[in-house]
This record gives sequence, structure tokens and C-alpha cells, in this order.
Amino acid sequence: MAVITGKKPHVLVVPFPAQGHVKPLMKLSSQLAKHGIKVTFVNIECVHEKIVSSAKMSEEEVVDVDMDEDNLVLMSVSDGRSPDDDQNDIFKLLDTLQSSMPQSLMSLIETINSSSSDEKISCVIADITMSWISETAEKMGVEFVAFSPPSAAAIAIVNLIPKLLEEGILDQNGSKTNGEITRLSDDIPAWRKDEFSWSFSIDLKTQKIFFDCSRRVEKTAAQAKLVISNTCYELEPAACDLNSNFLPVGPLNLLDLNGPKSRSRSCNFHPEDLSCLSWLDSKPDGSVIYVSFGSLAVFSQQQLDELALGLEMSGRAFLWVVRSDLANGSQAVFPDGFLERVGEVGKIVEWAPQEKVLSHASVACFLSHCGWNSTLEGLSMGLPYLCWPYFSDQFHNQSYICDKWEIGLRIDPDENGIRSSHEIKKKVDLLFCDDKFRKNAKRFKEMTAKSVNEGGSSHKNLNKFIDHLRKRR
Repeated sequence: MAVITGKKPHVLVVPFPAQGHVKPLMKLSSQLAKHGIKVTFVNIECVHEKIVSSAKMSEEEVVDVDMDEDNLVLMSVSDGRSPDDDQNDIFKLLDTLQSSMPQSLMSLIETINSSSSDEKISCVIADITMSWISETAEKMGVEFVAFSPPSAAAIAIVNLIPKLLEEGILDQNGSKTNGEITRLSDDIPAWRKDEFSWSFSIDLKTQKIFFDCSRRVEKTAAQAKLVISNTCYELEPAACDLNSNFLPVGPLNLLDLNGPKSRSRSCNFHPEDLSCLSWLDSKPDGSVIYVSFGSLAVFSQQQLDELALGLEMSGRAFLWVVRSDLANGSQAVFPDGFLERVGEVGKIVEWAPQEKVLSHASVACFLSHCGWNSTLEGLSMGLPYLCWPYFSDQFHNQSYICDKWEIGLRIDPDENGIRSSHEIKKKVDLLFCDDKFRKNAKRFKEMTAKSVNEGGSSHKNLNKFIDHLRKRR
């Protein structure tokens, strides 16, 4: 197709309003912008405000002068909720987004297209969970591309839902009706009965909502021109092969390490405490346990007490991210005398610059909820894991980490669902004493780096997508 002088490819990018979804899509958008693609990145208003606020509080630079700042624009639209709605009700948000966002996005596209004939929107890239945006793109006559934040395996099992329903293996609530495990391939860890990404066995109403969302994801993947995925082929070859129109371009956290530096756009919902970096500087190489459970996990006070005591009993330095709402939505309370006893051995922050922490020489391992972003970020830095999944795809990510890749250990709950201080200490000791985990992790660090470097599979796929967008202008 002939190149039209003066016209610039322009994409509208819409993430799902959760930290783990916004972050990787912003990474992708920064790369597109670096390569001359105009990107309008659209968050709902409350998320946009959090990002702007946390950037100011963290004293982060929002733009990088090494890049044309006109290529990446942050905008916001209403989420459709009224001031009287519960702002913490995720299910209400899903309903209002589906009803209000299509019209908001159509109006935004019309405004953008009328303002410049040389930078009209030609493609919408939206989170794969936001199925209704595909219809919006079709109505506006632009291409729809889905972005998939989780593993390729997480999408592969979702794509199997129609078959599982047809064969009676799942009921209409997404519960397994027979058998303990579901296996897609010998090269992909199996899913146990309650380990699907939609599983909430203690709350079938919630499970039904997530199961219906998963069914929409399957339809969205089928409708999309492409499914851009934050994984790399070498990491999950069998799962990638099971997904059609699938283009793995990750790990996206590694892309800024290659080639010209792209714009640094903050997308944190919480301000980062940068004091932890100087604290890490004071610790010996390979000595610190980094502990973080992402942006959504919450625990009982009893469980937090056990974790605190387990870290103390390990006798090792630790950096622990304790969000203000980690204790069942309330401020955490530490065991009596805990802070005084651990002293400088422990550092506690409300939010950390995670990628900088994971790449720090003093960090020895990652005690993690096993969210896919965190999994890729630690794996690509060559770190072994202590696994503590909370919900959704995190249980299958744990299976990858412990069973397939052999770079980590499970911290197992007792019969009451509590991970005891003794279990935590035991697994910390095992991980530090067995060098196989670090050796295996180093191998995956090299694998992922090769994938995003020039000539690697993710590098080729990203360039293929960029070339596709340029032709769409």
C-alpha cells in the first residue's frame, strides 16, 4: 500500500480500569509512540486522576524529552456512575462501563477525526475483557485489536469454554461437574477444579459474573483482527499455538531496556516510595526478600500477623509492600513489638517502584501473589519465587512457576486456609538453600531477553504490528 505523505497512524487505546491491566497496555502504547504511532490513551476519570496524583506525589517525570511528546496523549471519559454509587463496587462499574463507554468513545473518535484529517483514528486497541468496544469500533469503521494482559494459557482455557459447556464438564456457573483437573496439553500445567480464572467456589454469584465475563472474552478474541499478548512464544509455546490471531510481544516490561528510550508515562494508582531503593543499596547482593501482593489482594489480620512473624523468623532482610487497604480494606496492624524487633532488617512501604526493585542486585527472591505482570517482571530479572496466589489466573501462574519452569515454591495454606509463620520460614529457607531455583530463573531471564532483542520472536511480532498500523493509515 502506498505511503500517504503527512498522515500519521493514530490508535485509540482503552485499558480495563485495574492496575494490572493499565500498566502493560501503557508499556505497549509507549513503544508504539516511540515508533511514530500517535496514541490516545483513554482511562476512566477516577483512574486518570489516580495516575496523575500518584505521579505528582512520587515526583515522577510524566514525559521524557527524548521523545516527541505529541505521540502519546492521556485522556479520560466518564465511567457512567453517579456520585451516589458505591465507588468500590466493581460489578456496578462493569455495568455502567458497558452502557456508557460506547457512546463516550464514539464521541471522542468523532472529535479527534474532525480536528485533524491527517491523524484520524484507524484502530482501537482495547483490553480483551471489554468486549463491547469491538462493536463500537465496527460502528466507527475502524479496526479492532484486543490486548491480552494475562498468560497465553489463561486465554487458551477461556477459548475452550464452549467445548467444556457442550461436553457437560462445566455447568452454566462455570463450576466443574466432573473430574479434578482440566488439561489442554502435556506442555501446559493442568487446572485443578477451583483454579480457573473465573473460579470463586465460596461465592457462586461472584463466580457467575466472572464466568460470564470470561465467555465474553472468548467472543472478543474471535472478533478481533489480532490479539496482542504480554507474553513471549518461547515462554508458552504450546499455549500460544492454541490461540488464533495471537501475537505475543512481551515481556513488555523489558521493551524500554532496548533501543532508544521511550517516554516514561506513569501509570501507578499509588505513589511510589523511592526510599526503598537507597535502603536496598545498603544490603548485600542477593540477601533481600521482596514481598508484594499487587493492587487487589486483601488479607485477614490473623494472616498478616503470620506473614509478619514468618518474615521475622526467617532472619533475612525483607522489603514488604503493605498497602493502606491490605488488611481487609483497613490499615494493617503489626504484631506487638514487630517493627522494633526487625529494625533495619525490614523495610515496609505502601507502594514500591517494583521494576527497579526487582532489578536491584540485593534482591534475592520475590514473595508474590503471582499476577502475570509480577510473574514476568521477576522472571525476566532472573529471580526465584515464593508463591502466594490470591485469585483468578494467579493459581495457574503458580503452576507455571513451580511445576513447569521450576523457579519457585508454593507457600501452602493449612486446613483453615492460613499460611503459617512456620510454613513461610520453611519455604524461605528451602528457596535460599537450593540453588536450582536461581539457576533455572537465570535461564528464563536469558530467554525473555533474547525474545525482545533484535531478531527475537517478540521483537519481530511488535515490528509486524507496527508495520500493520502504518499501512492502516
